[in-house]
Amino acid sequence: TACKPPAELTQVPVRWLPEEPACRQNYDALYDTSKYFNRYMLNTALMTIGRTLGQLLTCSLAAYGFARFNFPGRGILFALCLGLLMVPFQAILIPEYTLIRELGWLNSFRALIVPGIFSAFALFLLRQAFLQIPIEIEEAATIDGANPLQVLWHVTLPLSVPALAAFAVITVQAAWNDFLYPLVVSNSYNTRVITIGIALLQGERRTPWNLLMMGSLLATLPMLVLFLIFQRYFIAGISAGGVKR
Repeated sequence: TACKPPAELTQVPVRWLPEEPACRQNYDALYDTSKYFNRYMLNTALMTIGRTLGQLLTCSLAAYGFARFNFPGRGILFALCLGLLMVPFQAILIPEYTLIRELGWLNSFRALIVPGIFSAFALFLLRQAFLQIPIEIEEAATIDGANPLQVLWHVTLPLSVPALAAFAVITVQAAWNDFLYPLVVSNSYNTRVITIGIALLQGERRTPWNLLMMGSLLATLPMLVLFLIFQRYFIAGISAGGVKR
């Protein structure tokens, strides 16, 4: 559909391949219609990178604490964190919007990034991966004089590359495809993301499906390339995270 001219969109019988490919024409028409399309892609990339790096920092520290340190209420606290996975995002959307508004963060990258740097799923995935690493390796590093942060940075994280790759792919995909939350906290092209930019292509009386599909194709390509590159690590990381210990 992304490469079909408008005349072929409603053609009957339906043809899977266009008779006269119009990829270049649809590409040019997309940028004529959505002049800030590249800006939306950049905003999405910045939001995705910020959320991914933020989750890597916060969730790796928390996961290492749950995996290696014994403290009162550890099991209950971890269960409460996992309980967040059962709370629909829509249930906290309005309170979160109110908080963002009171902080004065509307239409800013802080609103897009900061609430997304915490993830119960990433916490669970990384904790399970850390539990698969023999503790004797970390004890050897501790005997050599390494503190817990040095052990995490120089020993645990390098041995958890498959899980980190799986975490990165899942986090990047979720952030790249996010629609509802950015729609609520951003109404400026300076912070608008690609999913909203594609949705804005829909008209009140007519929807240019060929342009909408071309925009969707361009938005999907980065995720497809990312998955193909990290597919092996992604599968290995999911397998490691699913082992119970």
